[in-house]
Amino acid sequence: MAAVLLVGSVLAGCVESERDGKENTFVFAASAAPKTLDPFYASDGETFRVTRQIYEGLVGTEPGTVEPAPLLAESWTQSDDGLSYTFDLKDGVTFHDGTAFDAEAVCANFERWSATPELQQTDDKAYYYGKLFRGFATGPDADSAIYAGCSADDELTATVTLDAPFAGFIAAMSLPAFAMQSPTALEEYQDDASTSVLTTPYGTEHPTGTGPFEFASWDQGSGEVRLTPYDDYWGEAAKVDEVVVVEIDTARGRAEALRNGEIDGFDLVGPADVESLADDGFTIENRPAFNILYLALNQAQAPFDDIRVRQAIAHAIDKEAVISASMPDGTQPADQFVPELVDGHASDVPTYEYDPDLARQLLEEAGVAGTTITFNYPTNISRPYMPQPDDTFNIVRSQLEAVGLTIEPVAAEWTDYLEQVQNTPDHGIHLLGWTGDYDDPDNFLGVFFGQQSLEWGFDDAELFAAVAAPRQLATTDEQRPLYEQVNRDVMEFLPGIPLASPVPSLAFAENVEGYEASPVQDEVWNMVEITD
Repeated sequence: MAAVLLVGSVLAGCVESERDGKENTFVFAASAAPKTLDPFYASDGETFRVTRQIYEGLVGTEPGTVEPAPLLAESWTQSDDGLSYTFDLKDGVTFHDGTAFDAEAVCANFERWSATPELQQTDDKAYYYGKLFRGFATGPDADSAIYAGCSADDELTATVTLDAPFAGFIAAMSLPAFAMQSPTALEEYQDDASTSVLTTPYGTEHPTGTGPFEFASWDQGSGEVRLTPYDDYWGEAAKVDEVVVVEIDTARGRAEALRNGEIDGFDLVGPADVESLADDGFTIENRPAFNILYLALNQAQAPFDDIRVRQAIAHAIDKEAVISASMPDGTQPADQFVPELVDGHASDVPTYEYDPDLARQLLEEAGVAGTTITFNYPTNISRPYMPQPDDTFNIVRSQLEAVGLTIEPVAAEWTDYLEQVQNTPDHGIHLLGWTGDYDDPDNFLGVFFGQQSLEWGFDDAELFAAVAAPRQLATTDEQRPLYEQVNRDVMEFLPGIPLASPVPSLAFAENVEGYEASPVQDEVWNMVEITD
């Protein structure tokens, strides 16, 4: 990993050297390079960090919150039955290639998403559309797909119809995967049937949206992306002359680059660096916690199919100690699988207080005291919900060993780790989490427990149905009590232990102003400026 760090630092150094002739450049260090610049085929935060600057959706969020807000749609109305949404579009907006943004463009985007070829209907490509719209126009899930159509009622009015209510539809439209893209550029440069859909000319050289910045270059060898202001942007014009995003994969490396003046800011500050960077005069911005870190218990492996064992593990964990050892100040312990900011968070779920004596008793009753269990954890990665996996693993391991369990550690690099714990049954307990995309309990509960999965290893049709039921209701007011009950049911069933909602931090040089942190990383940089 040191090689990647070196590449990032050298690139940042090159940017620094250019500032002699161009002071007004904002250089941001990401933890990874984008996978593509076509947001529809992305599901990772580092890709979306870049595409949010280039593209915009019909719906955004209120700055600093998870609340939906008008963006390219100035307003919208929902039918009483929850099956249609009419959007009144902003006038005078153009894509970066000069194509007009209008109702025809909106419908072209929806139709493109629905018509995604079967080759691309996979979780590593069209993840968000498949999950939220429950299927595509063709393919194995076509019968369950809820998108019914889109009509251009007039130049600036578009109506989207659904086959089933989806109360989270408006909030979901704030996802960067559903950003509006130029139909002209897509027709010229994109091939959705390509076997290399992530690396088409559109996704690597011609990404075209309506955002405040337009594409300049992407060095895929180093990961460096350069963007310049779009002169005809409809909103607040960018205050910098150029944006450069460089890849530095470790929190330590990003902190060093900031101290050396090679970058202007970065995300995912290591908890150990927060105080020292602040003491050195750098600005720390805390992003409101909209995530969950959990310890998953794979019920396909004994002894985790025994509720007494799952309860014992829950009682063995001192969450405050876990937070103190591995997470930033301000992090709160979690008592359910949705953070407090999410509508549907319940105030009265079953809880499992730290009680090692009770944990030992439960293990004895289950006949597994002293047994050996496999504990999987990732290495060389930092996620908003898990900033220091090694430290989190070590403190949880020590707590489980203290109640008599023998731990067999299994460490893996991130990609291999996800493959093992999500796509194979070959794991025992493991650390993982989720950063929410928008304010809807389904974005947490549905992701975790909407269907049978290899990660959790159980098949509970009643729970799956309970998770799915509120999604079919037309309003959040109708959904709320059902989701609150699902949270209670999940914590009684106890498929895993929610640990915490860590507070992610960003760090900036003193002369960076105008960066507003968002719980869902909806951070657009047109208001960022570099002062003297």
